[in-house]
Amino acid sequence: MELRIGKKIKTLRKKQKLTQEQLADKIGVSFQAVSKWENDIALPDITLIPVLASYFGVSTDEILSYDSFEKDREIEGYVCRAAEYRETDPNKGWEILQEGLKKYPDNDILLNNLLYVMNYSENYGKHWDETLKLASKIIDKTDSDEIKYDALRFIAYSYKAKGDIPSAASALEQIPEIYFTKLSELAFILEGQPKYDAAEKQKWISFELLLQMMWKLAEYYRDKGDNEKAAEETERALRLIKAMDGEEKIDRFDNYVEYFTKQVEMITEENK
Repeated sequence: MELRIGKKIKTLRKKQKLTQEQLADKIGVSFQAVSKWENDIALPDITLIPVLASYFGVSTDEILSYDSFEKDREIEGYVCRAAEYRETDPNKGWEILQEGLKKYPDNDILLNNLLYVMNYSENYGKHWDETLKLASKIIDKTDSDEIKYDALRFIAYSYKAKGDIPSAASALEQIPEIYFTKLSELAFILEGQPKYDAAEKQKWISFELLLQMMWKLAEYYRDKGDNEKAAEETERALRLIKAMDGEEKIDRFDNYVEYFTKQVEMITEENK
């Protein structure tokens, strides 16, 4: 397997905003040695691998930076297994992700999925500060914009739950506004099965987001005391759901039917 130690050292050094000279001084080598590592002219002495790993706060495996295919596959396995228990048994999902983190300490993907497991935990509402701490840690460690923006969402939700709306809004302001998605653009430029796959996936993402926004509007009307408009918006969402009934459904489809039906019943009862 191909080693990419030099590239990994350079990435970690830059992430901590260090010069080659500063890193060399920290670990007791010459800056010329660091330069040779990063330019793949030479490899660090094997005794320095744990030193580098400890300094950067990563595993020795990450420093060695073997071909990541196997690692990515294993991490995906932990995530998929945990997702199966996310709603039904969050504690089990947590245990699976922690198992993954023992092998891949501080992996941003695994840490990000912990946020989702916490979201479904019965104790989630009691641990907003822990959510904020974990999400902030993820933002510091990740190089992925997708994971960073996801963590910012959880920060915003946590601040909202704590009653700090300005901080919640500030977190969301760090997420760029996006008017198109990769999937939507792929649907426009691809042909054949790839076009279908992109469009079909984006259709259901858009469908779910539209339903969620319709319920947010219903909540707004209820908060204003206008239950009539809240009921209208909710019933409109139900009609949209029924319009999609003949489609090959996503897994959560029946949950939306049940949820919006209960909301209509609840609002109707409030109007009596």
